[in-house]
Amino acid sequence: MGRRKKGNPVHGWVILDKPLGMTSTQGVGAVRRIFDAQKAGHAGTLDPMATGILAIALGEATKTVPYAMDADKTYRFTATWGESRDSDDAEGKVTGTCDVRPTREAIEAMLPRFTGTLSQTPPVYSAIKVDGERAYDLARDGEEVVLQARPVEVFEARLLGVEKDSAEFEIRCAKGTYVRSWVRDIAQALGTLGHVTALRRTRLGGWDEKSAVSLETLTPFMHSPAAFGYLRPLSTALDGIPALAVSGPDTVRIRSGNPILIRANIFARMKDGFGDGELSGLTVFLKDEEGQPVALAEIAEGELRPFRVFNFSTP
Repeated sequence: MGRRKKGNPVHGWVILDKPLGMTSTQGVGAVRRIFDAQKAGHAGTLDPMATGILAIALGEATKTVPYAMDADKTYRFTATWGESRDSDDAEGKVTGTCDVRPTREAIEAMLPRFTGTLSQTPPVYSAIKVDGERAYDLARDGEEVVLQARPVEVFEARLLGVEKDSAEFEIRCAKGTYVRSWVRDIAQALGTLGHVTALRRTRLGGWDEKSAVSLETLTPFMHSPAAFGYLRPLSTALDGIPALAVSGPDTVRIRSGNPILIRANIFARMKDGFGDGELSGLTVFLKDEEGQPVALAEIAEGELRPFRVFNFSTP
């Protein structure tokens, strides 16, 4: 008989408003302790100097983390002109200085060049792996880190305010976009140097700042049922995935990890709910008749084939 995992089988999402100075790992650990949860993870790292939405998955919700990570993100941040830093933010060492300060007009004229599909080189202080090692670990050890440029998508960029030595921006972007790189690159295009001095994630997919809860609010509810008022359903990370109800023997087979045939009644519901497009290869969120999550499945060769099965049983 296996050893029972520490904690309780808690399942769902907590949208934490991460405070300044805390690592994402520390945020996950704090939430896990408050809920006494067996398992926890997060959907996208925030640096210690960043604040805002850190989506924390508990229990079976960890199986939906990739879908939350793929969601669009919105950031509000301050770029300070005149200095480059090795980390491209205020925590790094100064690597260069420049007396040029861009005007509001120059910044606004440059924004279209930094919207759309961009070629972006990630910061050397990033979690990207180089020969199996994190880039930031290599950089901290004094090793030269060379990262390749990659395409990223910035859907919208807005200038919110301008001061003599800084500017405040907001961007909405896709997975893999680095705000620090965006600031470094737009500064260079404006004929100066720049780095990030304040950063806040204000939206992740369907979760915005109003969805988030602070640790100050949660901590008094340590191991208390009141904390569960801030626990969001696992399914909130799957809003963009077509849902389909299964019942009876089909539910049993799917929960056992076995595929089911797409019979006429299932096909009719799929065509009614998913439209007339190509269904093969489509990911479907399967629920039982009570609306409880069953699995994520792929449509292939006339079958629904589960590849993530949700298990809410108590060990």
